[in-house]
Formats: sequence, C-alpha cells, structure tokens
Amino acid sequence: MMLSPTPRTSITRRPRSGWPRRLLLLAAGCVLSLGAHAQATITMASTTSTEQSGLFAHLLPAFKAASGIDIKVVALGTGQALDMGRRGDADVLFVHDKVAEAKFVADGFGVKRHPVMYNDFVVIGPKGDPAGVRGKDIVQALKKLAAANAGFISRGDKSGTHAAELRFWKAAELADGKGSGYKECGCGMGPALNMAAGSNAYVMADRGTWLNFKNRGDLAVLVEGDKRLFNQYGVILINPAKHPHVKVADAQKFIDWVISAPGQSAIAQYRIGGEQLFFPNAGDDQ
Repeated sequence: MMLSPTPRTSITRRPRSGWPRRLLLLAAGCVLSLGAHAQATITMASTTSTEQSGLFAHLLPAFKAASGIDIKVVALGTGQALDMGRRGDADVLFVHDKVAEAKFVADGFGVKRHPVMYNDFVVIGPKGDPAGVRGKDIVQALKKLAAANAGFISRGDKSGTHAAELRFWKAAELADGKGSGYKECGCGMGPALNMAAGSNAYVMADRGTWLNFKNRGDLAVLVEGDKRLFNQYGVILINPAKHPHVKVADAQKFIDWVISAPGQSAIAQYRIGGEQLFFPNAGDDQ
C-alpha cells in the first residue's frame, strides 16, 4: 500500500525584532528634523535703505552660516514695515524710526526694541548747487530750497527717511510751504535717487544707499554733518501674544546674533570704496 506524501506545512515567518525598523524610523525622523532646521526661513520686514545699500547681501549670508536659518527680506518704508508687523505678516522688523518703533512696542505689537547700528542722512543735489544749500545746517538748507522753489524729490512713503525729512521741514517752519519744486514720489530710496539724478533735483537720502548708488549723474552730497541727521536703526521681534504663528525662536536667534559681537563686527566690516556704511551700536541706549 502506497502512502500519501506528507503535506508540506506552510510556515509564516515572523519578522525579526521591531528594533531595527524603529531605529530606521528614528534615524529618518532625525534627518527630517535636521533638514527642516537647515531650511528654516523667517520673514523680516525692513527698510529699502538696508536692502538697497547692499548691507543685507553682506550680512545675511554670515547669519545663515552661523545659524542655518534663511531670511526672506521684504524691503519697504519703515511705516509700511511696521504695518506689516502689526498684521503679523513678518517675524522680525529691522527699521529706522525710533519714535514709531517705541509706539509699536508700547502698543503691544513688538516684544522689545534693540538698537543695532547707525549712519546719517545727507542732502544730495546738483554739484553746481543752484539753491545755495551747501553746508552743515539741514534746517537752513530746506529754507533755501523752499525760497528758490528748487526741485526736491521726497520719498513720500512714510518711511524712516520720509519721517525724518518731515521733522526737518517742521523745524524749518515750512511744513506747508516747501516751494513749488517739491514732489513726492511715494517710492523707495533708490527710485527717489534715480528721479533726482534724472531731473537734476535735490533729495534727502541715507548715506548707505547713496554710497551704493551708481546712477549719480551730476549729483553730489551738499549737506552733511548736522547732528540732527543722525540715523538710528533698531530690530524688533513681533509679539507672539498678538500673532501666535510668529517664528519666535528663529527670529530671536537673528536678533541675538545681530546685536552680538559677530553680528556687530559683520556690520562694521561692510564697506564700499573703503568707506564704512553703518556703525554698530547695539550696546548704546539709542
């Protein structure tokens, strides 16, 4: 009698211990975490002067090398940058209108204002200076411009530069009598300089943007050295109590870096033609 072959038993092999898989998942998680940090990006609302002077092209790569964090810069007038902060559309501000900045913080939109650096404003105009403004006194210069009905290009954009200019017109008691040549462009510093160069007009600018400006035409610095032309910059973290989505940790890393010795040194090292554009003063009460 023939015996039937013994049927083979189907064996289901159990997977080995789950530890290797868990380790792989853990390792993958670490890689993703590191990748996310390396690609972290914050948004900074800042002035056109810091952008168009070339400072950020020099400064931000140094910060990224130190932190791994990218910064997306939205260059606006200071007034518009502060509005952007109020809406929560930025994580940090880098601006230059101390009065407006103090109000921004007092109103609860910013955590704290830190002084970072300074330079100065200058009045630029035709080398021949037909209005005779050349000198040191900004108020006297504006009086002469108004009396001569000289062409003057104002940014007119609620920027820090525009706010300073309006303070000087007020000090000259000419807020409503700037002369027939006064025109507001509602534009950034670079376009305002281009308009002045194209029409051989006068304009007030920050020195940094002027030094980086290539299309100078017949323009030259005519008024400088008045202590009232001092131009202070500050940095502010947007208040997460107002806008919980703000990237507080990464934005604070930028603030801590830019007011630290390495950040301040990077600012001091930025020069054009051997001339320093901005002067770090994070330790000062400005």
